[in-house]
Amino acid sequence: MVNEIQPFDIGIMLHSIKTTTLTNAKKRWRRAYFTIYFSNTMVSIAKNTVPKSLIDPSYSVIEIFPQLLVPKGGVNEASDHLNDIDQTLLIDTLKNKDMKTFSKLNGVKGLAEALDTDLDHGINGQDIDKRKSVFGSNTYIKQPPKGLFYFVYEAFKDVTIIILMACAVLSLGFGIKEDGIKEGWYEGGSILLAVFLVIAVSTIIILNIGDQIPADGLFIDGHSLLIDESSMTGESEHIEVNALTNPFLFSGSKVADGHSRMLVLSVGMNTAWGKMMSSITGNENSEETPLQARLNKLTSSIGKVGLAVAFLVLFVMLVRYFTGHSEDENGNREYNGKRTSVNEILDSVTGIFSAAVTIVVVAIPEGLPLAVTLTLAYSMKRMMKDQAMVRKLSACETMGSATVICTDKTGTLTMNQMTVTKFWLGLEHIEKQCLSNVIVDKVLGLIHQGVGLNTTGTVFFSGTVPEYSGSPTEKAILSWAVVDMDMDMEKLKQSSTVLHVETFNSKKKRSGVLIRRNDDNTVHVHWKGAAEMVLEMCTHYYERDGCVKVIDNDTRAQLENVIKGMAASSLRCIAFAHKQVHSERLTEEGLTLLGIVGLKDPCRPGAKKAIDTCRSAGVAVKMITGDNVFTAKAIATECGILEPGQEVCEGEVVEGVEFRNYTDEERMLKVDTIRVMARSSPFDKLLMVQCLKRKGHVVAVTGDGTNDAPALKEADIGLSMGIQGTEVAKQSSDIVILDDDIASVSTVLMWGRCVYNNIQKFIQFQLTVNVAALVINFIAAVTSGSVPLTAVQLLWVNLIMDTLGALALATERPTNELLNKPPVGRVEPLITNIMWRNLFAQSLFQIIVLLTFQFKGKAIFNVNERVKDTIIFNTFVLCQVFNEFNSRKLEKRNIFKGIHKNRLFLGIIGMTIVLQVVMVELLKKFADTERLNGMQWGICIAVASMSWPIGWVVKMIPVPNKPFLSYIRR
Repeated sequence: MVNEIQPFDIGIMLHSIKTTTLTNAKKRWRRAYFTIYFSNTMVSIAKNTVPKSLIDPSYSVIEIFPQLLVPKGGVNEASDHLNDIDQTLLIDTLKNKDMKTFSKLNGVKGLAEALDTDLDHGINGQDIDKRKSVFGSNTYIKQPPKGLFYFVYEAFKDVTIIILMACAVLSLGFGIKEDGIKEGWYEGGSILLAVFLVIAVSTIIILNIGDQIPADGLFIDGHSLLIDESSMTGESEHIEVNALTNPFLFSGSKVADGHSRMLVLSVGMNTAWGKMMSSITGNENSEETPLQARLNKLTSSIGKVGLAVAFLVLFVMLVRYFTGHSEDENGNREYNGKRTSVNEILDSVTGIFSAAVTIVVVAIPEGLPLAVTLTLAYSMKRMMKDQAMVRKLSACETMGSATVICTDKTGTLTMNQMTVTKFWLGLEHIEKQCLSNVIVDKVLGLIHQGVGLNTTGTVFFSGTVPEYSGSPTEKAILSWAVVDMDMDMEKLKQSSTVLHVETFNSKKKRSGVLIRRNDDNTVHVHWKGAAEMVLEMCTHYYERDGCVKVIDNDTRAQLENVIKGMAASSLRCIAFAHKQVHSERLTEEGLTLLGIVGLKDPCRPGAKKAIDTCRSAGVAVKMITGDNVFTAKAIATECGILEPGQEVCEGEVVEGVEFRNYTDEERMLKVDTIRVMARSSPFDKLLMVQCLKRKGHVVAVTGDGTNDAPALKEADIGLSMGIQGTEVAKQSSDIVILDDDIASVSTVLMWGRCVYNNIQKFIQFQLTVNVAALVINFIAAVTSGSVPLTAVQLLWVNLIMDTLGALALATERPTNELLNKPPVGRVEPLITNIMWRNLFAQSLFQIIVLLTFQFKGKAIFNVNERVKDTIIFNTFVLCQVFNEFNSRKLEKRNIFKGIHKNRLFLGIIGMTIVLQVVMVELLKKFADTERLNGMQWGICIAVASMSWPIGWVVKMIPVPNKPFLSYIRR
């Protein structure tokens, strides 16, 4: 057996799939078979000599037999002809399962002729290199991982970082020039420390993806080929592949039963699987998240303002100096024309440049990226307790901006566990809990035979707990029979001998078995399949007391209505029929109906509530599934995506092929209307996400299968399932829902809004600091030629206050109130009118107080210049401590509500105060401060505490809904 495709790439793969049990006879046969693997003669002998008694559906083997043959036209002619093949046509025909194009190409024979491939012997081995050059190798491209220095380099591209680095170098140079290397490195070194700290926190690690299965192609010939396409479509039901209605085979799929030969048309990156993997293994999505875009815009605007103010200060101060309007500490004029030495001029100009650099340091919120990262990291840890593992930090806040959620059906909205929910015996509906009690033993025994012997599934016990294998439908029926009808599988097999089996096929939609009972040697036929097909074969039906009744026209109509009723409830209907016969032939006439079961993949218990929560929060929910449109509509209605009892509007439910065939304009026009997309491929889901993003939506996608990976990767937020989710899906997602519960998505949405809200709180808090400091230093520099807040003091505020402040405001937990507001999407401003109101009020208060201290402080407090500057610095920091309480609530006046529950916030406030005391009282030389007495500390605290009543009053002022900045732009 060959585990991977060898370099013949384009040609024949013989898939001989046989189901065999590991008996001694089989083991001997297999050893002999593999010894002469490549012999066509032995293939033929093997096909004719495998006894039917070896057939058992519990084991599948894929055997690939390449054969080499020189074509009649010769090697060169065949090789040259390959260049003319339209590979795009081949790929599209397979991808879209296009039977029309397939027929025009004369089917498998026509394609084999075009590919110079012999349907019996395969390809010519002498033109393998040519085929590889034309069609490519059957390998998948793996992107090389990025190293640490790549991300450091990317971080250095940030405009804010570049400006700060330039300021740091200037400050470092001027500081060493003025104060010597021992003390002059403080300011520049502090800025560099802040920059490198931000860069270090910004680095990321990339993960890789696992192996895949080989090639795409067409069914040539074979028997009862069942394919599991769950890796591509997400649907677990097996698909029959044949030459007439569905000849298409895809890499990534699995063979469930039967055998066939396959003509390979696409390999490697040209396969459907290859294209899907290329879309998720490429470079990390470099697209900015909505918050990143807003933050970049904000920092860019602030940086421009800061630079403009800094240049203005530089210009004004240079003019003041060279026109003789600036004085030194003793009140003497600094510039006296030719009497001033070059060294004195350089020292003064250096001081002026330092003041300008300080303005830039004040204006640019260099602590903002670090603060946001800390906020996201803390929230990520808390989200883990709410069953959400965040793989990418940015996903925390992006979920708060989500406007649309595209969800998978199987395994996400539903349990991915088919179960029997209804059983009809004749015209009577029997509850599950009453089955073994109300049905007579004769009928119960026949049902056991029909379920246990006519199946491709198996039952085995792990201790006392039964476990099942097979397709989801088979497992559901076996579980129903064992648990609800007390079926003993081993006893059943020992009581009867299987004489003949007809496997399920999509044309007849049924499977049959012929058995002989060992106790009385009677022969019985059992059929199982689609209820409407089996009903046509029946002339009688059993009642629960064992009576057999004739199916007349009225009875048949009633039974048909039962089937239609279950189908309308999104149930898959399977019927069982029986007949005792006197010949060993699987008869299909005159059967007696044993019963009809309705199977369903039930919705998750919290699915409807979660969807209602999302919709009430203004987030649209769309279901995208590979299932048929009827089941999709029924599940969507049950989950609340479609309103029950209302007619579905035109365009709300579409199939994937319909959506795929829309023009770009039609898709963009209709994408918002669509609520359900059925029969979709992975690329339809990807296309849906791309369309929604182009319309300005922030898109979240949920899924658990490998088929969901491209859409999970493309979405703004990918949400995979932690239990049933594949590794590929998890690696492609941003957040993993650990309990697989769709209800956790609404929790993640609430957390996302909480994170976004907390970041807004911090930005309001941060900008209040920056605006106040910028205005104070600007006015002081222009009027007096010096600044009260030094660069080291401002960096202390940024590195300590910002970091601790971010953590303090990040500890606020989400509340249900957050889901009462509409989503912010991509275009809503980061700084709202409410934030501007609060920010300007607190900034204005601080500016007035501190400028008063700047110009009148010496007289008010009867202190020298150095103590006055220390009082300004201390009051400024304490104002931020009190304002941090105001920032807890952007709109509500009660800023203390719930604060006793947030011990971390109180702890951080306490730590900030302690550090400020240390800064003022102990680090005098480093911080350029003087010790303050008790009275001076009391004044600083009293003035700063005025932030609370001012904040309470300001929040009574109403603000318009239209953003303030829109008036400025106009």
